[in-house]
Amino acid sequence: MSGHTAATAAATAVKQLLFHPPLTLPPLHCAAGRHRISSSLLAVAGYSATLSSSTRNKKKLNRKDNSVSSSRRALIDSVVKRRTRSDKKFDEDNFRQFGGTESHIPVMLGEVLEVFDSRKLHTFVDCTLGAAGHSSAIIQAHPELQSYVGLDCDPVAHEKAKTKIDLIQTANSHDSTSNLKTHTCLQNFKNIRPTLREVDEKLLISGIDGILMDLGMSSMQVNNANRGFSVLCDGPLDMRMDPQASLTAEDILNSWPGADIGQILRDYGEENNWRALQKRIVEARFSGGLHSTSELVDLIKRCSSGGKGGRQGWIKTATRVFQALRIAVNDELKTLESSLFDCFNCLAPGGRLAVISFHSLEDRIVKQTFLNIINADSYDKNKRESLIPESPDSGSVSSENDDEKEPWIKQMVHGVGGIILTKRPVTPSEDEERVNVRCRSAKLRVIQRH
Repeated sequence: MSGHTAATAAATAVKQLLFHPPLTLPPLHCAAGRHRISSSLLAVAGYSATLSSSTRNKKKLNRKDNSVSSSRRALIDSVVKRRTRSDKKFDEDNFRQFGGTESHIPVMLGEVLEVFDSRKLHTFVDCTLGAAGHSSAIIQAHPELQSYVGLDCDPVAHEKAKTKIDLIQTANSHDSTSNLKTHTCLQNFKNIRPTLREVDEKLLISGIDGILMDLGMSSMQVNNANRGFSVLCDGPLDMRMDPQASLTAEDILNSWPGADIGQILRDYGEENNWRALQKRIVEARFSGGLHSTSELVDLIKRCSSGGKGGRQGWIKTATRVFQALRIAVNDELKTLESSLFDCFNCLAPGGRLAVISFHSLEDRIVKQTFLNIINADSYDKNKRESLIPESPDSGSVSSENDDEKEPWIKQMVHGVGGIILTKRPVTPSEDEERVNVRCRSAKLRVIQRH
């Protein structure tokens, strides 16, 4: 094909894509939980396409420039944001009342309230108390609540949350119609069943109406340099969610086999440059090892291309490395999967479990575990019997149910054990992202027991 003919064909293809919808988008390539747009798509969007001037009408393109620009923006937005954004109006009053401080901002508060808004919550469990922002809002929104249980393995968060919940309990004690009993427990959510048994064994018999798991780290943890979670603050290489635990990030970096460190960076951090980082970390042991977050960050800078900053440079790499180490220190992913099963089995018929995750590894586990839960055939006989309700038509799907679904529910997945109310996760509204940039990666998934 001659150069002139090839240029003509390219021009025709670009015009077809830009001016004649619907668009057929090329598949996305996904790396480290982020969507990347292929070079061919960027070229189509006008970023790198170069066409022969002899084969296009410049005046015509100029007249359509505005519409082309909007088409390009819509094209890119539709590819990058392939997710279900929350269309709930951001409630600034709730934000200020239950959060709105640097130390504590409850993520997707309005959406969480909406999940449980249609239910009568007589019992509720918050598996990740934090500073009790979500819990305070739930208790206020459900005066019928009789039993509340909050768990957190972080003693600092637990103490702050306990103070807030106790104040709510004191205020409710003056209301003669309130029968609320509150319990705050210094426990990891993996111990939900023994914790509920200790609080009141009847809770396991009757089941829980609502359970929330917010898997994100609170700002008060990230901002505390002594915890070792922050890339930007110098502190010890700790990263323990439970300060009583024995394993720290420093232990892993200075004593674990190099192959294990590489696997952590590759699997938990989804870091492409894991081999070079693994080598540098092992080499650092010959000069005394790594003992602070700043030493680790300096190593990452030296290992990153050109040492440049920004999302595409060392900060992005450091974030992935810190994430990988935190997951390994706290055994987060293995704990999550088993805890999701336990939480679901603690639900009453019609009860809901809502989970907010913050990175692709967590979200992938939540998504797959929810599918496993509603597909009873994937369990052993005892597990199936505990999940299948007595109702003979529990797994049926009716058009009436679909017609009566709540406005926030877009697509559901029905199964024998329950219903996934979020086929695709709900993500924060644009207004919330502007107020709290740390919420931008949050994903909310909800499952309901039959």
